[in-house]
Amino acid sequence: MFLPTTKDEIKKLGWERPDIILVSGDVYIDSPFMGAAVIGNWLTAHGFKVAVIAQPDITTDDIARLGEPALYWGVSAGAMDSFVANYTSLNKFRNDDDLTPGGINNRRPDRASMVYTNIIRKHFKNTKPIVLGGVEASLRRIVHYDFKDNALRRSILFDAKADILSYGMGEQAMLALSEALRDKKDWHDIKGLCRISKEKPENSLEIPSFEECKADKDKFFEAFSSFYKNETSKEPNILCQKHADRYLVQNPKQPVLTSKELDVIYDLDYTREVHPYYAKMGHVKAQDTIKFSITTHRGCFGECNFCSIALHQGKEAVSRSEESVLNEARKITRLKDFKGYITDLGGPTANMYMAGCSANTNAGSCQNKRCLFPETCKNLIAGHDKQTQLLEKVSKIEGVKKVFISSGIRYDLICADAENGKNYLENLLENHISGQMKIAPEHTDDKVLELMGKPGSGIFKHFMELFKNVQNANNGKTFLTYYFIAAYPGCGEREMKNLRAFIGKNLKIRPEQVQIFTPTPSTAATMMYYTEKDLNGNKIFIEKDRNNKQRQKRIICG
Repeated sequence: MFLPTTKDEIKKLGWERPDIILVSGDVYIDSPFMGAAVIGNWLTAHGFKVAVIAQPDITTDDIARLGEPALYWGVSAGAMDSFVANYTSLNKFRNDDDLTPGGINNRRPDRASMVYTNIIRKHFKNTKPIVLGGVEASLRRIVHYDFKDNALRRSILFDAKADILSYGMGEQAMLALSEALRDKKDWHDIKGLCRISKEKPENSLEIPSFEECKADKDKFFEAFSSFYKNETSKEPNILCQKHADRYLVQNPKQPVLTSKELDVIYDLDYTREVHPYYAKMGHVKAQDTIKFSITTHRGCFGECNFCSIALHQGKEAVSRSEESVLNEARKITRLKDFKGYITDLGGPTANMYMAGCSANTNAGSCQNKRCLFPETCKNLIAGHDKQTQLLEKVSKIEGVKKVFISSGIRYDLICADAENGKNYLENLLENHISGQMKIAPEHTDDKVLELMGKPGSGIFKHFMELFKNVQNANNGKTFLTYYFIAAYPGCGEREMKNLRAFIGKNLKIRPEQVQIFTPTPSTAATMMYYTEKDLNGNKIFIEKDRNNKQRQKRIICG
């Protein structure tokens, strides 16, 4: 059943008013892929009255159409940071938006979290608490570099003038907060939340202030390094960062969800449809991708320096049970417009399903050591056999003709799995890839790869040889397509020419998927871009000229 989004729906439910109103920069699709739907259904399952206002018209009083909630407003920019959604890597406005009815990018404002919060306060003076959540809030919770402004900005909690911020995947934090506000209990120590305080909490880790970071890039380097180390620690501290005469206070993160807890969230009764109120406004292109797709796990231990997934979803890959995935697949087969094709069975990285660590049984990361860089850790247990079994079982469900994997695949994981990697690749190419297998080497210059936090080009060559052997055995039905990044920190024209030479010698193609690096908030690569230093504090080259960035891309694309 849909969450209500109109007064008529609330009246039919017999509510006086909602306990919680979720405001989102995305259209409202009742899908496990959409944050507002997941949080809304999760809180509803725990007895709260939750309503949704999606993509409110900021030129009218649309955001006030349901009145004021009894407990709080939950505000999110949507599935992406609003600037990533609205602008290209060269700061050109994106005309299209797959999460807006009709596909025209005309309903998601820049700095959506801030805009929605300000409009709420305009219509409701001294309103109930406003809680920020989602990717934009999560990645902008501390002092961060903003590519649009080309400057550091304060925590979004200060700039938006909100009351509370929930970071990471918010189910547990938002449930605990909802219960505390309902029961009129103190919420200030709830894990996974940030707040503003006039006092520095006792026993907290203080990182350099906004003013210090703004005046000295080395202080920003120090602040980010301390923040990231604390974030991936097994026992993180309360973190604080001063902004003028007040402190941003970040409580330690929520414990990583267990597989059983993840199953409960994905077993909720999603309609998987666009709410009728929004469906009449036009076709939602994203629905074509997600409606018949299944998430098998959350989190990513790849820890690429340019990626924010580990920072938001977590560095541990937590997998759903096989039965939970099979139950969701059975539900999909009962949808009236299902044609027999599961469009994706994956996650942030498809082949991290059921992968784990034989040495690390507690949540958190090994200090000064990564799972896949500079090479795959010997303690990593690959889950290719488990995913292969899952794919086979989903494929045998009545009504399923074919199961595809469209999510990204780490080829280095395949190469490192001597026992099951080749069999997994053979199964993918034979049964679960449609013509082209997409992989993301990102680059082939080893210096640039090291700055990306990715293994050297030798692993890529190893995989290409493995793929060639499997492809020949498979009669050459499937081909590789490649994703590369230009103008990454540490990458100049020389490195791009090295990449072009590698492509000409080994791939013999002209890649079509070459993206200019975009600095996104709170990633290690963005810290490097701003400070012009690598993670060890050494000076590196940064291409910041727009024309030169395009030139780097043209070296590969012509």
